[in-house]
Formats: sequence, C-alpha cells, structure tokens
Amino acid sequence: MGKPRATDWRLVVRTRVERVRADLAALGPVDPLDQESARWREVAEREAAVVDEVLEDDLGRWRTVVVWWSGWHIERGWRALHEAEIAVAAASPGFLGRLPGLVARVAEQLDETDPRRRALEELRPGEFPVGVERAVVVDALRAAFDRSDFAHTGSRALRNKLIAASAVLFLVNTALGVVGLLGPGYLPLCVRPERLAAVCPTGGAASGADVWLVQALGGFGAVLAAVVLLLRRRPSLTPYVTVGYQATIKVLLGASLAVVGVLALGAGVTTGLIGVASQSALLLWAVILGYSQQVATRLLDSYADRVLEQARPLPGHGGEG
Repeated sequence: MGKPRATDWRLVVRTRVERVRADLAALGPVDPLDQESARWREVAEREAAVVDEVLEDDLGRWRTVVVWWSGWHIERGWRALHEAEIAVAAASPGFLGRLPGLVARVAEQLDETDPRRRALEELRPGEFPVGVERAVVVDALRAAFDRSDFAHTGSRALRNKLIAASAVLFLVNTALGVVGLLGPGYLPLCVRPERLAAVCPTGGAASGADVWLVQALGGFGAVLAAVVLLLRRRPSLTPYVTVGYQATIKVLLGASLAVVGVLALGAGVTTGLIGVASQSALLLWAVILGYSQQVATRLLDSYADRVLEQARPLPGHGGEG
C-alpha cells in the first residue's frame, strides 16, 4: 500500500477544495433569518469531505487499474468539488456580489439561448426574493458544471477507444510481422520495375525481415507527424490526456499503411505514377507512406481537440487552478 499519486487533476482539485473551505470560513456566523444558507454550508462541508476521501484513497495496485479504466474515481471527485463550489456560492449572504464571475463561469458552458444562462444574466439584486435569486444562481451553475462533468465522461470514452484501437493495431502489425517472418512469400514486398531486377526492402532476395523493416520505417514516418502533434498541443488540465494514445495510433497506423503501400507498389497499382528503381527509393517510400497516415488521423486529432476543450475544468472562484 503506497501513498496516493500526485497527478495534475489531483493538484487542481486539492487547490479548489481548499479554496472552498477558505470561502466557508470567510462567511462568518450564520444569519438566523437565513436558514437556507446554513443548509448550503452543510452541503459544502459534506461534499468537500467527499473530495478529501477521493484524494486520499489508496486504491491498491489491481483496483487502480479498474478505477483508471472506468474513471469513476476522477469523476466522483470532480462532481463532488462542483457541488461544493455551488453550495458555497449559494451559502454566501452576498452571493449576488459575485454575479459577474458567476455569469462568466456559466457562459463558458451554456449557450446564449439557454434560459438558465439568460435568467442569470438578467438577474438584478433585490428584484426577487433571496430564495428565488439563489435558485437562479444554483440552477445556472449546476447546468454549467453538469455540462463539464458530462464532457469528462466523453473524454474518458474517447481515451478508452484510443487504447482499444491501439491494441488492435498492435496485434495486426505483430501478426503481419510474424507472417512475413515465417513465409516471406505470403507478403511479397519486393518491387519489380520494368527491365530491372527486383528491389526488396532488405536488399537482395525476399527476406523474412522485409515486413519488419517496412513497418519500422513506416512507424518512423508517423513519428514525424506525432512530433508535430505534440508540439502544437497546448498544455491542458483536463482529467484525461489523450495525446499519448493519439501518437501511438499514428505510429501503429503508419506501420500498417507502409506495408499496404509497398504491397501496392509491388502489385503495379502505381505504374506510370511512381517509379522505384533502388532499395533506397523503396525505403524512402515506406517512410512517406507511414507519414501519410496523417491524412486519416487529422480528423481524429480535430475531434479529440473538441472533446478535450469541452472537458477543460471550469475556473474556480479565483480563476483556473
């Protein structure tokens, strides 16, 4: 049994739950005429205790794997934190003094036409009874945080799909390599230009290492695209990080496409368009074909960017944690 790990999302959640407790302490004594505020304070303290339980829970090695895949540990902590922040806002006697900040937080998640956002933006202090004003604030904040929490679920589902796809591609590439190793004739990667001797990836005659070499070079070409992805991806505090899995898919898919592309060259599909007259030219095409996976994975990158942007944690009372 070891200590709970210190990860980015834990640091953010820990900072914000401490801010919740600081805001609770700053509220001062309970107004006897506002018992609803007292109830919201109790909710805030209870939810903050749930956050502490999540952060301090030592799951153990095997349970950690299950929790990591299901994501319930992360999402339970975030949902409890959001409820605590909502409760603190509702418990404050002067909660409408924070109206500009509350409107800004809600506007990040809710559309302009959302009635809860519009009601919050149109709220004027003293226009309605305190109970009505508090209900408007709570409903708008809860809707905004629910949108963020549901986005966490979507980003976790995307991460798990990327992991499953990576596993499938790894098995496919391994199977292709084994087949090529056991019988080079099953996957003929040698190209026969007109009036020239056959050109094979490893040089000379067909070899069991042809497939492995082509896959390695295709993976290398995909690494170049993966580096571009890593360089352009801005830092994010989202609970689920997918950039590593996206890069893995690029490399594995590049290896597969390099094999398929070299097979197409050997089959004469590109006759008249692409000429391969030497081993170095064939290996260069393996790299280019590996990089070509970028055409297919660019859509995946754009989709992942949208999902992770939606799952970005909403700022706390004082901004991003």
